[in-house]
Amino acid sequence: MSEPIQIPTPRGAIAGLHRDVRGARWLYVFGHGAGAGMSHAFMEAMTEALAQRRIATLRWEQPAMTAGKRRPDPPAMVEVLARSACAYAQSIARKTQRLCAGGKSMGGRMTSRAQAAAAMPAIEALVFLGFPLHPAGEPGTERARHLADVAIPMRCVQGTRDALATPSLLRPIVAALPRATLVELDGADHGLDVPKKAGFDPSERAADAVAAFLTGCG
Repeated sequence: MSEPIQIPTPRGAIAGLHRDVRGARWLYVFGHGAGAGMSHAFMEAMTEALAQRRIATLRWEQPAMTAGKRRPDPPAMVEVLARSACAYAQSIARKTQRLCAGGKSMGGRMTSRAQAAAAMPAIEALVFLGFPLHPAGEPGTERARHLADVAIPMRCVQGTRDALATPSLLRPIVAALPRATLVELDGADHGLDVPKKAGFDPSERAADAVAAFLTGCG
């Protein structure tokens, strides 16, 4: 079960959910996307799939989502919140747990921007679950430029039908980053949802990709 917590930030306390896992070697600071909060079905499914692989999680929520608003908080503010959540994670992590961070769509992107702007020493890896490379229908790569300034390992888990990350644009970006890797879920969209005929659970497949990556981080 995830424990509700309050995470201190310069903008006031924000809501969080901590899922501790006995024997976990990693604690994943897990931000949500722009369209739904930390209790969305995808966030819940990934939290439990990661727990089964002995990866603990700390979810954090943008105040706009907590207040029931339709639009997320401004990007600059979300970067501050991501940094604060990562700092708070240090205070709750077990001595045996290392820290990684990122999240779904906007949550992952803003965490990576914070890391690129000023590295957070305790964060040893970044994990993106659907990196939002560009707005739907507006292919571009500008949103990924800051990733060149990230010095820690990164893993992108993306769907091949992601309307916010055209595969032909994302693949060469990741290939050019010496510490980044890409895992594609065939047929998955930006939410990592797949058609029923796909024959696999995308949350389980994504969790496998995350666990394998973190194991490889030493």
